[in-house]
Amino acid sequence: MQRRRTGLVAVMSALGMTATLGGCGSSDGSADVTLELVAADYGDSKANSSQQYWDTLVKGYETAHPGVRVEVSVYPWTDVDRKVGERVAAGRAPDLAQIGAYADYAAKGELYSADQVLSIPVQADFASQLTEAGQMNRVQYGMPFAASTRLLFYNKKLFADAGLTPPQSWSELAADAAVLKTRGVKFPYALPLGPEEAQAETMQWLLSGGDSYTDDVGTYHLDSTQNVDTLTWLKNELVGKGLTGPVAPAKLNRADAFAAFARGEVGMLNGHPTLMKAAADKGVKFGMVPMPGVDGRAKATMGVADWMMAFKHNGHREQIGSFLDYVYSEKNVLAFSHEYDLLPVTTSASQAMSADTKDKDLVPFLDELPTSQLYPVGKTSWASVSADIKRDIGKAVAPDGSPSGVLGALQRTATIRDSKD
Repeated sequence: MQRRRTGLVAVMSALGMTATLGGCGSSDGSADVTLELVAADYGDSKANSSQQYWDTLVKGYETAHPGVRVEVSVYPWTDVDRKVGERVAAGRAPDLAQIGAYADYAAKGELYSADQVLSIPVQADFASQLTEAGQMNRVQYGMPFAASTRLLFYNKKLFADAGLTPPQSWSELAADAAVLKTRGVKFPYALPLGPEEAQAETMQWLLSGGDSYTDDVGTYHLDSTQNVDTLTWLKNELVGKGLTGPVAPAKLNRADAFAAFARGEVGMLNGHPTLMKAAADKGVKFGMVPMPGVDGRAKATMGVADWMMAFKHNGHREQIGSFLDYVYSEKNVLAFSHEYDLLPVTTSASQAMSADTKDKDLVPFLDELPTSQLYPVGKTSWASVSADIKRDIGKAVAPDGSPSGVLGALQRTATIRDSKD
């Protein structure tokens, strides 16, 4: 597989317009101002740390805007949200933060809205579903910075040796997994419902079953009939028949599942773009297809986005807008996407990627983005609800588990947490 990308995302965050005020985002930076940006590290080593991306970008910006200086501090995903939270609590909010969630800060009135800092063309260039996911009370505060979608990966050699074709429905997925099991495949279907990213695997399956965590108006309904049916099918038809491997789903983390796929031990699993490089580096030939649904292709896949936000604390609105307009230029969005195997968050960069043959391996993920659904990140309760799902959802598919019982308990807790928003 021809790649021009050099990096592998180390950690994906827990991996989707209105008019602007006159003059916003167009300052020439004539005043002497220093902007502070705290950002997450998408690299897996010093050689491809996000610090290098930001250093290059900032150098270009400062050359064109000599009155503005930008200082960027990059932290691992395990630390960056906490670092920003500590600074805000201490009254030292950075001008900008590129992290995993924006809702708490928006709810407290600490952020500029997107239309207060971005020029109209830049704000309008965001993919529409990412704009929507960045809204609280119909006002956009979260500006998408990186995006990803999920596809079903399968091991081409294992499938060819068994005479199988990629599944298009749940029944076909279970049938393929059963054949792979008889041939000694360790993980016919890897189901990572461990605490690392169980909320992602769960949401992908709920979507393929025709529902999700929330209804059309954004109210939690984790224990809907469709969701209970989905987890019941997983429990009975995959886990209960020994088709998910020797590690209990509740103890299998995504990173371990990906590593097993790269060792050739997994027949199928849900994956995002970074799995391509990990598998290719180990010589595993793989294919990718849309996630199967109950009776055919799922109507939606899961999308993940990380967020940029602008704090009011230091009052550098015009300089922030000028810098963000530069950050979201097509050139810079593509450079980041190429470096870390992620999807562009703007329409212009997405169109450029689709037209470039060097990006053909990312196009299947890009094609899923328009119909993808994101976590309910506009709810301040989501962080806590997500943590509850990570902790408990694996119990639902255990041999003695109760999908309706686990989902019912999660729903009751989610309702309580949501009432405190």
